Amino acid sequence: MKKYLINPNQKIAKINKDIYGTFSEHLGRCIYQGTYVGENSDIPNVNGMRKDVVNALKEMGIPVLRWPGGCFADEYHWKDGIGPKQARKKMINTHWGGLVEDNSFGTHEFFELCEQLGCDAYVNGNVGSGTVQEMSEWIEYITFDGMSPMSELRKKNGREKPWKLKYFGVGNESWGCGGNMMPHYYADEYRRYQVFVRDYDSNNRIYRIACGPNAFDFEWTDVLMHYAGNKMNGISLHYYTIPTGDWGHKGAALTYSDKEYYNTIINAYKMEELVRRHTEVMNRHDPEKRVDLIVDEWGTWYDVEEGTNPGFLYQQSTMRDALVAGLTLNIFNKHCDRVRMANIAQTVNVLQSVILTDGDKMVLTPTYHIFKMYKEHSENTLLGSYLTTDYLEDKITPVLTESASVKEDGTIVSTISNASLTESQEIKCQIADSVVSSIEARIVSADARAFNDFDKEPAVFEKEFTDFSLLSDGFTATIPPCSVVKFIVK
Repeated sequence: MKKYLINPNQKIAKINKDIYGTFSEHLGRCIYQGTYVGENSDIPNVNGMRKDVVNALKEMGIPVLRWPGGCFADEYHWKDGIGPKQARKKMINTHWGGLVEDNSFGTHEFFELCEQLGCDAYVNGNVGSGTVQEMSEWIEYITFDGMSPMSELRKKNGREKPWKLKYFGVGNESWGCGGNMMPHYYADEYRRYQVFVRDYDSNNRIYRIACGPNAFDFEWTDVLMHYAGNKMNGISLHYYTIPTGDWGHKGAALTYSDKEYYNTIINAYKMEELVRRHTEVMNRHDPEKRVDLIVDEWGTWYDVEEGTNPGFLYQQSTMRDALVAGLTLNIFNKHCDRVRMANIAQTVNVLQSVILTDGDKMVLTPTYHIFKMYKEHSENTLLGSYLTTDYLEDKITPVLTESASVKEDGTIVSTISNASLTESQEIKCQIADSVVSSIEARIVSADARAFNDFDKEPAVFEKEFTDFSLLSDGFTATIPPCSVVKFIVK
């Protein structure tokens, strides 16, 4: 029996709600046909936004949405996406599929979506092909309430009052698709551009995010923190889980061997090393932890589904993806003293999405149910906790991962993932200096290759979990193989 210790006396840091954020790019059917169908669509919508998708995301508890990219952000010119839709410029989406982007979803539509969702806005600016003036005017258009050329243009386009903009990213993947820059060069560019991301409203101070490293590029973090750390609020990190480790042949989303399954879990767990080591670099420059780590692109990336456009990055989602989501969110929770926000890629129909659509049909993926389960941690205080565990073949990746937090009323939330395909895990949890009166539990569990599909009964979903026994100071439980369990302890 594995020992699980939770210490309510060790309060570490707040788990920011924005750790459970998502990302929507002008890519494939993420926005068009995903969240946005247009006002004239037969699919039920409010101002063009799909009612079923909006309602599902609200139920999941979406806290923040990143837009418009991704690689698309650094070829996006925001003025093309405002004004009468019939007059908006069309462009070729050179990164994703080479299709025509008609710009019918632009700034007004994005903030309309955020308002319907009740979530915060995270906008990514164009450094790669844009200008300082363009970025400055976008901020003015979005946030300025006085009289100026951009505020008057906004009013002309139907929005009298400015919007609230919480987060702004100065470029995206500037080391790659955002300009192929070297870290010293981007540091100078960031310093210049961020000057013009102005706070026009004292009640809307924009949180500025610098483009951070690609996965294990610790030099990028070191250079950015040294030369621009005092000019930023956060620095981003991107990492994708690929079963094979080979970008040319990533592996299939649905048909995979047990070895590929475990390789996926092992590669997903590398997020722990990434967050820890980038945090160590940041600590050398910023021991007070003023700058946050923002993991604004993460998730699984497989070969696209057969018969779909390769540039659309459409993939199904199985219980394997639920395990990746559970262990990754546990990692972010455990590092919430530095990780403020994370955004899974992506929201609908792209990569490890939480929702799939097909015409007027909608499916909630296994990953969706994990996010809905984990929202119970939002804004709680992380507690010190430790769980003994076996390890996978690499001797690094734990079979069991966990995180524990406490609400203001003293309720403890614990989430545990069991990555084993075949073995249940018996645990005994003890909560220091506590008397436990009641426990409720929920589980997401299925065969690793189970998935939810259109016109079929859901195969993976959240349900009640009862295989536990109450102790005076905790509980015992048997965690099934390939499962994620949440305990609510009072």
